[in-house]
Amino acid sequence: MTSRAPGGRVRKAPAERRNEIVAAAARIGLTEGLECITLRRVADELGVRPGLVGHYFPAADELVAEAFTSATMTELDGLLPPEPDAPLDTFRRFFGLMSDSEFDDVSKLWLNARHLSRYRPVLREHVVKQELLWCRRLEEVIAAGSAAGVFSCADPWGAAIRIHVAIDGASAYVNTSADHRRMPTADMPRTVAEAELGLRRGTLAID
Repeated sequence: MTSRAPGGRVRKAPAERRNEIVAAAARIGLTEGLECITLRRVADELGVRPGLVGHYFPAADELVAEAFTSATMTELDGLLPPEPDAPLDTFRRFFGLMSDSEFDDVSKLWLNARHLSRYRPVLREHVVKQELLWCRRLEEVIAAGSAAGVFSCADPWGAAIRIHVAIDGASAYVNTSADHRRMPTADMPRTVAEAELGLRRGTLAID
């Protein structure tokens, strides 16, 4: 709940204010990099005092980690909803969206987070958790497709991990090559998925 305090200041409920801070930090992380998330930078973004941000996040590392999780959860829910449609259609849509420039900033964020997590334990915990969640979502679609006879895959979890690694590897080129969408590696995640799922090459491509 939001209320107006004396002097015209806006007083927000703790949960609302905390979510606002994390969302602002996520925007900064996506556009400028996780290193740019500081209590002062987020405060400037929101037009509040740094002390207010520090009240909710005394340690900047915790805010950085939550910003990463917020951004990547939004990405995951957009690409692979928790309750997907038909497995084949879900993966066609998934790989179609993955090739869109809309997700370039998140791909860069993953690279950024993996680098920083080498010496930021709190961030590393969040990165590992998000990686596992990604693989679980992929596994659920693969298992559903295998049960329906659409896919032929005896090891959904192993296939999910290999597909995730292919996505991660191909996405790395967004950081170093403006032509990454035209490179041979651009279609690698989709072709790896087709091989893992016993599908004819091109089955998961969108016409």
